[in-house]
Amino acid sequence: MNQLSQPSRGNTAPSPFGQHVAGASALLTLDQERPLVVIVDDDVAVRTSIEELMLSVGIDAVGFGSTRELLDAELPQRPGCLVLDVRMPGSSGLDLQQHLAAAGDSKPIVFLTGHGDIPMTVQAMKAGAVDFLTKPFRDQSLLDAVSTGIERDIAQRADARMVQQQADRYALLTARERQVLRLVAQGRLNKQIAFDLGITEVTVKLHRSGVMKKMQAASVGELVRAWDLLPVELRERVT
Repeated sequence: MNQLSQPSRGNTAPSPFGQHVAGASALLTLDQERPLVVIVDDDVAVRTSIEELMLSVGIDAVGFGSTRELLDAELPQRPGCLVLDVRMPGSSGLDLQQHLAAAGDSKPIVFLTGHGDIPMTVQAMKAGAVDFLTKPFRDQSLLDAVSTGIERDIAQRADARMVQQQADRYALLTARERQVLRLVAQGRLNKQIAFDLGITEVTVKLHRSGVMKKMQAASVGELVRAWDLLPVELRERVT
């Protein structure tokens, strides 16, 4: 999904302060760690009702009338979740779920439907949906599902930041230091690493010290955990 500059014309979302704005620029000026719930439903009354429900409990919300409108918008990188109607003109909520998954976007999704059936529910839940609510739904049921989605997204974002942090540190290592790190993570001793790489044990210790410093690891255990957090493509790269 792109990053939210303007909701579609004619579907202006309530601002977090209870007033309508011609675009989502107001949302962009808010704390980037405040949760934002994005609602996609072609029924204006339903969409507005959900927006007002979110705002009533202090959660920022913005709505779109179709999946196309959402994909054409630019969303701020804030924690939150999506509330999607399953059946809409054009692409459905399930289509959007598949599109986001293919793009590597794991934003949690709460599905709403007036025509739910078991296969549809199974498909949505297997693909990682937080919940699948049938209209009309209880406000508290939706709030509970949204709360779970926001908590999941906050945790996912924290994990992603940690992975990126380790990847950034890994980028500072020399090719030899990366080889040493890989072997340390495999449990090899200094003398074994020296044999494997054809260098002296003293040189291994120097490289290992450099790795510990650049990866900001205070112990071998921390270094191994940092290695485990690295994306597979980095760990599998020889140099």
